Amino acid sequence: MMQEKEIVNIERKQSILRAKELKADAIPFLEAAAFIPTGSDCAAAASAKKHQILEVLKGDEVDWNDWKWHVKNRVRDAGILTRILGLGDVEKKRIEKVGRMYRWAISPYYLSLIPHDYQENPIYRQSVPDIRELSEAGSLDPMNEALTSPAPCITRRYPDRLIINVTNQCAMFCRHCQRRRNIGENDRHALWEDLTKAIAYIAENREIRDVLITGGDALLLDDRTLEWILNELHAIPHVEMKRIGTRIPVTLPQRVTPELVQMLKKYPPVYINTQFNHPLEITPDAAGACERLAEAGVVLGNQAVLLKGINDSPAVMKKLNHELLKIRVRPYYIFQAKDVRGTQHWQTNIKTGLNIIESLRGHTSGLAVPTYIVNAPGGMGKVPIMPESILDIQDDKVTIKTWEGKVMEIANPC
Repeated sequence: MMQEKEIVNIERKQSILRAKELKADAIPFLEAAAFIPTGSDCAAAASAKKHQILEVLKGDEVDWNDWKWHVKNRVRDAGILTRILGLGDVEKKRIEKVGRMYRWAISPYYLSLIPHDYQENPIYRQSVPDIRELSEAGSLDPMNEALTSPAPCITRRYPDRLIINVTNQCAMFCRHCQRRRNIGENDRHALWEDLTKAIAYIAENREIRDVLITGGDALLLDDRTLEWILNELHAIPHVEMKRIGTRIPVTLPQRVTPELVQMLKKYPPVYINTQFNHPLEITPDAAGACERLAEAGVVLGNQAVLLKGINDSPAVMKKLNHELLKIRVRPYYIFQAKDVRGTQHWQTNIKTGLNIIESLRGHTSGLAVPTYIVNAPGGMGKVPIMPESILDIQDDKVTIKTWEGKVMEIANPC
């Protein structure tokens, strides 16, 4: 009979061989990740850009820490953008041309993240108009939101949850925005009477247990208005959770003030889904905003949009998700870019998204693996798209494919 010590030695040798296999799987990402910068890596350059922006906009450090100053001084003029970034004449004219069709604006904070060599930078590309936006392909309302509004400000596509659209204002108008049709020429918060009707609709429909407050960017409401909405929802017995859709931690973290987080703390449970699309957006300021929200009991999730040339690489998406978990933001969804008019240059092949999910599942912690979502046409809702792991199901067995691509059978209990 084999001695116990010999058995242990054999098991240890097999374990060492397996550990070597796993290490070989992990090393390529570590090598690739070393060349993917984060916002923290670029903090010194952003600080220098901040001082340049303050000089151009005639602001000071007190202004920089005031979120209302950022909103008031959003850069929306190609001439000012040229002074800050050193754009060429052709670039400037193209921005002006697109701007006559689609509104644009960039918060000074988000603009400070754009480096000197800006052309292919993910921050620049998400915020500065692109001449390809003038394409007529796509729909202005691919989600059919106009046909799913049973009350003012309401969008309802699911049985037990709905959206309240409270504003069209954003700190920065993303160039891939699904609601660019609502941006208009001016910032517009929802009318008080319309919000009242929306709250009344929710109160009258007891199946609604989950309400998402969004826009635009819901956190660009003042604290008083936002608290009124949360308080009204909190008082409705069948509303179990309040969600806020915002990109503020990414585009204007100064908005996450001590007063805001103390107010949010009064209305649990509050869930905030934000949208970090690239590790460069995870700056010390963004991390601080998320930490303040988390410490107030807010549950944070991220809904990235899969964007060609921004994050359509397995290494970039894995690095993004790792960095998010470090600041207590759970990767929740990766959205396939919607077929919005003027944004088709952002769309990737769906196989690209599936490859990213395959590169994550099993190769990193489950917390870092979001669900890949495609929105069904005509506002028919979110559809999760997953790599095939079940190859065959029979009465007594199931054939599966593991995260390493190994095919095996497991018993199928009766």
